[in-house]
Amino acid sequence: MAQSLHERALRCLALREHSRVELARKLGGLGSEDEVRAELDRLVELGLLSDARFADAYIRAKASRFGRTRLQVELSRRGVAPELIATTLDEADTDSELDRAREIHQRKFATPPPDAREWARQARFLQGRGFSTEIIRRVLREHPGDEPA
Repeated sequence: MAQSLHERALRCLALREHSRVELARKLGGLGSEDEVRAELDRLVELGLLSDARFADAYIRAKASRFGRTRLQVELSRRGVAPELIATTLDEADTDSELDRAREIHQRKFATPPPDAREWARQARFLQGRGFSTEIIRRVLREHPGDEPA
């Protein structure tokens, strides 16, 4: 038995928050473009679909593993508006970018880089996690015991 558009949308939203673009992609094969758009509008009106709620949930779930740049890129890929991304990231109650980078670095690498090759490897890791060049330099320059109290 084929699922209705509304049933499928509710099933997806019951599992986790979705952005409007993500949910439209998942519902695309179940109806015409106009039917999907109408269903998404209905879900927004009912308060069941919210890009702001999705962005907040995504940041809370991923902030301990990624830097601001990576979070911005991932939310953008999921169709969240740039203004909403910036606002949500600014309002997020997360540790500072530097503190998160330190924690991620310490979990992955037991010691500071002993040479240029290892420094570059550790820097690439942090860059892949979405941290800025300035944050990466600060984290890799520090040595155990140098952190502020």
